[in-house]
Amino acid sequence: MEENNNNRKMVGPWWKPAFEIFSEISTWIAVPIILAVIGGKALDEHYNTRPWFLIGLAVLAFLISSFGIIKSVKVYAAKIKKEDKIEDKK
Repeated sequence: MEENNNNRKMVGPWWKPAFEIFSEISTWIAVPIILAVIGGKALDEHYNTRPWFLIGLAVLAFLISSFGIIKSVKVYAAKIKKEDKIEDKK
């Protein structure tokens, strides 16, 4: 029981790591696609190429989102592994 209380004090609020991961992953999903839609529509209207710029930028946004999510997950996985190793040494 005492050990559990010590871990809780070290980590902080239980929801903080989950909220941090959720916000970063959500940002990687939302920002590229919103920018792709806005930019794609504007370019399509300007060059009268409807819907090709929108489709192209949406595909690019998907690739950027995928790369960002994979990068973020690797960082958080390494962080969790490091914390587990520290706890195992105790």
